[in-house]
Amino acid sequence: MTLQQIKYAITIASIGSLNKAAEQLYISQPSLSSAVKELENDIGITIFTRTNKGVVTTAEGEDFLTYARQVFQQYELLLERYTKGEFKKKFGVSTQHYSFAVSAFVETVKQFDTLNFDFALRETKTIDVINDVGTSKSEIGILFRSDYNRKIIDKMIREQDLEFTHLIDCRAFVYLWKGHPLAGESSISLEQLKDYPCLMFEQGESGSGFLAEEILSDRDYPRTIRVNDRATSLNLMVGLNGFTLCSGIICEELNGSDYAVIPFKEDENNKNSLMEIGYITKKQSIFSSVAEVYIAEVKKYLASCKV
Repeated sequence: MTLQQIKYAITIASIGSLNKAAEQLYISQPSLSSAVKELENDIGITIFTRTNKGVVTTAEGEDFLTYARQVFQQYELLLERYTKGEFKKKFGVSTQHYSFAVSAFVETVKQFDTLNFDFALRETKTIDVINDVGTSKSEIGILFRSDYNRKIIDKMIREQDLEFTHLIDCRAFVYLWKGHPLAGESSISLEQLKDYPCLMFEQGESGSGFLAEEILSDRDYPRTIRVNDRATSLNLMVGLNGFTLCSGIICEELNGSDYAVIPFKEDENNKNSLMEIGYITKKQSIFSSVAEVYIAEVKKYLASCKV
């Protein structure tokens, strides 16, 4: 097994096509197929199955690639630190839908030459944030824990040999547009919100309530609408007087100034809850130079927020 073979396998898995992977790697398709076959013979498993639509990674192949990505990522870090070779370095972040995570990513990218980097920002489902970091698809994941979901989230993190690092604690805020009938309130209760739709990010078929991105997701909301991205959520706040429950950390540069965060008013049956936002990484991993800058930018942004 060689690093070159590992690179070939990772590239094929990410593209899903031998022909396109060969083009990206600047080798012939027969040579690539031969290299993969040799790798499969060396490790004694089938990594890919060929179909008329491309290649599909087998279950054994997925397991192999999880370790392969870690090995190759560390190899790239060695090259970055100790050589001046010209190669496209990779850096990816997977995150729940937080505008501060996007803002920090923007500030990070500005500090590096995009000609020399392959950047990726993935606003995605909670399970995908964990899986992306677990398989080394992304170096960093941003998500939150609470008393409600902590046991489940921590179990999923442990199973993928990850660790959670705390960034900030927040209480619940109601997020809505400034034209909403309740926008002038000093605080808002669930009783006041019962006539308006609660906007929640969809978590897919495996999306149990424990994977929800919204604080107080275990409460009963008579009206709910599932969305996939922040832009849609913002549009529905305006069009339908929708709302969501969040950390109160909002980036006006990205979301605009037409929205407001108002403290959540707890009552006897609906107590407020602590939202612990942090980042996940592989245990004992070495941060790339980009990752170090990104986390510094996240901390800088959060330190400037009043929540």
